[in-house]
Amino acid sequence: MSINASDVKSLREKTGAGMMDCKRALVEAQGDFDKAERILKEMGLAQADKRASRSTNEGRIFSRVENNRGILLELSCETDFVARNSDFIELGNSLIDTILHKGLMEATEELENRVKDTMSRIKENMGLKRFKVLGAAPGEHLVDYIHGDGRIGVLVKFRLSDPALKDHPKFGETAFDFALHVAAYAPLFLSREAIDTGYIAEQEILFKKQTDNDPKNQGKPDNVIESIVKGKLSKHLAGICLLDQGFVKEEKVKNSKILENLGKEIGGRVEITDFQYFKVGVEI
Repeated sequence: MSINASDVKSLREKTGAGMMDCKRALVEAQGDFDKAERILKEMGLAQADKRASRSTNEGRIFSRVENNRGILLELSCETDFVARNSDFIELGNSLIDTILHKGLMEATEELENRVKDTMSRIKENMGLKRFKVLGAAPGEHLVDYIHGDGRIGVLVKFRLSDPALKDHPKFGETAFDFALHVAAYAPLFLSREAIDTGYIAEQEILFKKQTDNDPKNQGKPDNVIESIVKGKLSKHLAGICLLDQGFVKEEKVKNSKILENLGKEIGGRVEITDFQYFKVGVEI
């Protein structure tokens, strides 16, 4: 029978059993959640001490760039003390090793079991919360960055008109600065073209209501109101789009212009084509 992925996730969160174990239990129970929970308990796979029900709001972000692939991974736990534990850090790095070397794109039973093994030794609830893998084609270059104690992690993908440009010292310096920028400003989108039209329409409606409700705008012509709304929308989009944001080290200059100037300086074209931002406990 077909099993809902959300039920598997809920059963895993409640019992602490592995993802595949939860799925098998639900299949055996024909989708009955309570029965599946009992099956896991009977198999000794559920956490009898209810450790798995405890909140995991702490954790650490891990990153790696290797063989034209980059990965960000969030490993969650209950306390910041465990997030600094050497076994916890070793687990995060070993998960990245497996994901990269086996070419995984989603969590597997092997990964889940490794987390459970460490959890049984540390005696604290933890979980592989998420990971994202970016690939780099010829002419593309990936840069990763972990901020501070691992609460923020970043991947940035660049496209270069000449692959040799990645070895230029100025490119290396600026690419790292862009990773710092993403960590500091947490953009939601790469560019305005990447934004769903529905989101833009919602913001226009919001700014139109704000403008109409502002006493200073009472009696102003429709074209003036429209201009104010467009201005508010443009400012909002500039604040959430990476290429429109002011550069972290030169805030009056847009990131798109920094890339253009960099290309001129090193003798080629440099673009950012993708990025990922992870923050412990926050999904945007």
